[in-house]
Amino acid sequence: QVQLVESGGGLVQAGGSLRLSCAASGRTFTTYPMGWFRQAPGKEREFVAAISVSGVNTYYADSVKGRFTFSRDNAKNTVYLQMNSLKPEDTAVYYCAAAQRGHLPRGQYEYDYWGQGTQVTVSS
Repeated sequence: QVQLVESGGGLVQAGGSLRLSCAASGRTFTTYPMGWFRQAPGKEREFVAAISVSGVNTYYADSVKGRFTFSRDNAKNTVYLQMNSLKPEDTAVYYCAAAQRGHLPRGQYEYDYWGQGTQVTVSS
């Protein structure tokens, strides 16, 4: 069992930056690929980024590629999402998730554990 707790959300102006963190409990964290998803009001949850078990490989949605960076520190059981050049359309609740299998899972149904989410609001 893995428990995930996100933090770092908040209100930022367009063009600004935020860094989200997701702390995981459980000794098996280092064996799970991880992902970030987001859900804006009235919209479906969408994939943002995934990272491999080692942290060497990452994959990003086209909408965030070049602006967001996904990293992990397995010694600290924590993953991070550095978000730069934020846009109003990035406003959403951001969720981290852990998958029990796969390499860079991109579908939400491939993930087994979810955090409670953290709100990110980007003002124009």
